[in-house]
Amino acid sequence: MAFKFEKLRVWQQSIDLTGEISDLIKGFPAEEKYVLSSQIQRAADSIALNIAEGSTGQTTREFKRFLGIALRSVIEVVCCLYIGKRRGIISNDKFDYFYGISTELIKGIQALRKSIN
Repeated sequence: MAFKFEKLRVWQQSIDLTGEISDLIKGFPAEEKYVLSSQIQRAADSIALNIAEGSTGQTTREFKRFLGIALRSVIEVVCCLYIGKRRGIISNDKFDYFYGISTELIKGIQALRKSIN
């Protein structure tokens, strides 16, 4: 592993999440392709992208800022899950599964932020 972010558990978890979100949206109706599908995928991708970008060659302050953006992206994923559930395109089981992953990811990112000095 050549880059610092590749060793970060939260980055690895975020890569897993974006892959699973990609699989989830394959089952969305066609009319959601440029609406909710696009939004939730971009939000999930943003988590991993911001963790990676912030970890490489940045000051501690900048890294914390990028982790804050990643946190907001996780919250955006959660909001998209609620919208999908409300529209009847995300089942309760899928919602609960992704909600749990999102909760753990938030905890991990917050812990990483607190550990950086």
